[in-house]
Amino acid sequence: MLKRQCHSNIQRALARNSTVAILGPRQVGKTTLALEIAGDTDSAYIDLELSSDSQKLDDPEFYFKQNTGKLIVIDEVQRKPELFRVLRSQIDKNRRAGHRNAQFLLLGSASNELLNQTSESLAGRISYQELYPFNISEVGSENLITLWLNGGFPDSFLENHGSMAWRQDFIRSYLERDIPMLGSRIPAETLRRFWTMLGHNQGQLFNASQYGGSLGVSGQSVLRYLDLMVDLMLVRRLQPWHSNVGKRLVKSPKTYIRDSGLLHTLMNIQSMDDLLGHPVLGASFEGFVIENILSVLPAHAEAYFYRTAAGAEIDLVLSVNGKLWAIEVKHSTTPKLTRGFHLACQDIKPDHKFIVYSDKETFKTKDGVVVVSLSQMMETLIQSIH
Repeated sequence: MLKRQCHSNIQRALARNSTVAILGPRQVGKTTLALEIAGDTDSAYIDLELSSDSQKLDDPEFYFKQNTGKLIVIDEVQRKPELFRVLRSQIDKNRRAGHRNAQFLLLGSASNELLNQTSESLAGRISYQELYPFNISEVGSENLITLWLNGGFPDSFLENHGSMAWRQDFIRSYLERDIPMLGSRIPAETLRRFWTMLGHNQGQLFNASQYGGSLGVSGQSVLRYLDLMVDLMLVRRLQPWHSNVGKRLVKSPKTYIRDSGLLHTLMNIQSMDDLLGHPVLGASFEGFVIENILSVLPAHAEAYFYRTAAGAEIDLVLSVNGKLWAIEVKHSTTPKLTRGFHLACQDIKPDHKFIVYSDKETFKTKDGVVVVSLSQMMETLIQSIH
């Protein structure tokens, strides 16, 4: 079993917080990780998708009292929103009794819904930890092609030959079962078309009216569709840099399907040969690199892209511990920086400048830009953060 990078972060969070919530899309490995962590202590596990388990919490105060002193893991907790007031009461009771470490480990696959439910009831009592699909640091640089092609969902990555079928089932399950269970009335076929359109426009500026015209719905409806996919942690809405640099900046966000394997499934890309000959190649690599990088950033870090109306552009701008990182992504073994990147760096004056490319050698250009592989970029970031 692969060791998840955030394992130790979650253990530290459990030691200092009353409650910890692990957020992530379905099938990303939240339950496996939670049970692995809970296995080190006296614990109880509740899966609210099972009616038998859900019934145990019909009288939550009684259940919590029977399991006092245990770490209680509650899976798909957003399905029982009435729990949160009881959790607050139980947490406060534990605090008065002198118990400061967590009694509850909550798992959720709809981030905004869970955040909204907990922000008022559990304010000051909960730590949020996002679990991403596998990244290159977890699976090793020798598996980069497999990770990029199949994506980082554990079952998709590990079941190489059945990976495409798994992802097709995953997409169908989300559209036909999971999203309707959240109360969405958006037709599954409309959402599939929207999801596929996002794939064709991977890494592009989001234009709601353009999508609406293609789908035959209003721009407001399209924004609602995007909010849903972002909430489910399936789509990344990367915001533009907003600092006042005296330039006319682009205001629309860029969108990415977060998992490269799901992107390739929606594009019907089944092999590396298919990908290398597909127009989405460069954007796929860009999104893959960005998700890997963001998976190792601390919660307080901020991520943007930079683009001006005049054409100055940086793929990824990070603000980490008071330092700015400008990162350009190129699927090439001989990457060349555009004039737009240099102009953008003159505007924001980053502390670090990198190109992430598709070869292994690390070197520096005459302009002071460090050219690195994805693995080396990840290692550099992790060392800088810690």
